[in-house]
Amino acid sequence: MKTSFSFLFIIFLLYHNEAQKVTYTFPEFQYKETNKNEIMFREVEAACQRGCFGRSGVSKILCIRQCISPSCYKELYLADLLEEGEVDVRLNSFKGCFIQRYNRSRP
Repeated sequence: MKTSFSFLFIIFLLYHNEAQKVTYTFPEFQYKETNKNEIMFREVEAACQRGCFGRSGVSKILCIRQCISPSCYKELYLADLLEEGEVDVRLNSFKGCFIQRYNRSRP
């Protein structure tokens, strides 16, 4: 009896975990990781880091991203802010958004 209860409990936990999984979708922008793109992103990121001096953790990351590109920040982060400890799966899309908009603004 104890074994069958344990088995049923394990099945319940597995089913419960599957039911709780949420698929997160966000706008995706293609990002080609070239030296030129990385250098451009890092230069702007470094300038923005100075503007976000005194902040730490996620607050600093979001401040920097908002400084780099307010419109890309709005599209990718504003509706669902990055949380402490969260792996930022949106970073490459953010870089792609930034590079696309940067290239469009150049003459």
